[in-house]
Amino acid sequence: MQHSESPVSSVPDELVIALEALARCAGAAILEVKRGGIHAQAKSDGSPVTEADLAANAVILEGLSTLLPDVPLITEEGDDGLTAVADPDADFLLIDPLDGTREFVSGDPDYTVNIAYVRRRRPVVGIVHMPETGLSWVGDSRTNPSAAWQIDHSGGWQLIQTRAARETLAVLASRSHQDAATEAFLKKIPVSELVRRGSSLKFCLIAAGEGDLYPRFGPTMEWDTAAGDAVLTAAGGAMLDLNGQAFLYGKISDGCRNCGFMAMGDPSLAVAFSKQRLDPDWHF
Repeated sequence: MQHSESPVSSVPDELVIALEALARCAGAAILEVKRGGIHAQAKSDGSPVTEADLAANAVILEGLSTLLPDVPLITEEGDDGLTAVADPDADFLLIDPLDGTREFVSGDPDYTVNIAYVRRRRPVVGIVHMPETGLSWVGDSRTNPSAAWQIDHSGGWQLIQTRAARETLAVLASRSHQDAATEAFLKKIPVSELVRRGSSLKFCLIAAGEGDLYPRFGPTMEWDTAAGDAVLTAAGGAMLDLNGQAFLYGKISDGCRNCGFMAMGDPSLAVAFSKQRLDPDWHF
């Protein structure tokens, strides 16, 4: 919907194909660990980590050492990533080897493998893979026009695009992280459907035209959002911070912590949300 009239390539380039295959290999490593039983431990910040997180991380790091050996990376399961990225305006990678560990531990299928390539502080390539279903979502904004795909479990690639906003909105919200600010915001907009899902799947459903809006007021980390942001943006959507500005990555001095955001399928929704910032009594 949001793409230009120039033809969109139905065939991704070799790097995109290789990164999707790598995410799929990481997903297979997760499922292998799951078959042996899940044992979670708490990290220093209180969030859970399992052997599956670490196994997927090892697969991704090994693959990237061959695919992109000169591109620095930040991974949720690494200690030296923040110091490795000396210049956040240069190219770097953001990795979440298992996004949605809480869902994974509880037996919920809503967890993903996330790989994002960041250029000039915006993710220009994103891979989101869902091990439980074998589905992947991929976005590439390096081309003009950009393109996004959904890949099924058999390896079939299908182009996807966001949809135009309607009078009422299908909203995606976090299943594990609910907060008062989000609940208050939802009371101010016309919601036709509210779907709570885990991990970065929310971005992908909007990218595929299966939803309209993902508002997030609570904290996230850059590796949580970069790949999904890339898929959504390449499919024609937009991700903005709560001031209506471009959502930027490489916030090294803040430990790669994100501010709140609005992820939307139709960028024209940003006009309505800009009024919210100026008027406390705003309603959609």
